[in-house]
Amino acid sequence: MSSPPEAVTIEEHLFADDGHVPNNLSLPLIVYRGALQAGPRCAVECERLFAENGWGAAWRNGIYVHHHYHSTAHEVLGIAAGSVRVLLGGETGKTVELRAGDVVVIPAGVAHKNEGASPDLVVVGAYPDGKSPDMCGPAAQHRQRALRNIPEVPLPSLDPVFGKLGPLLKRWAAGCRG
Repeated sequence: MSSPPEAVTIEEHLFADDGHVPNNLSLPLIVYRGALQAGPRCAVECERLFAENGWGAAWRNGIYVHHHYHSTAHEVLGIAAGSVRVLLGGETGKTVELRAGDVVVIPAGVAHKNEGASPDLVVVGAYPDGKSPDMCGPAAQHRQRALRNIPEVPLPSLDPVFGKLGPLLKRWAAGCRG
């Protein structure tokens, strides 16, 4: 996989603080539909693509079945195999179906939760500059620290899928000015 397929479609979702999780009203969550070429080597190629674009500390697994978010790092998830329904933005958020080939970039503070997955689900996750994320939930003890941390998380220097010319950089830079 030298570059993403040409027929990638992009979705944006903004989530406001719901009183339980802070979410991120400045930076939209971005879904790249069909960004990866699905197949037996998709996970390996996804890890390589993310690493080439400065998103390291890659892991392979699924998505937790409880609401969680990261206040110290943005996260990218590449669906290498299978499918998953993810509730984004907390209990009052939006459920999105992700399939093999899709990539989702989750800004710091945005909650995500697996609401059901195919048995063959493989997710590749990574973080800009290989940062190590914290793990936060809707519990009150995480909230104040998260509200301090989230605005301090730097914007990535590269889009995890498209690199220097990626739409993420423009959309997130616009969000920070707004």
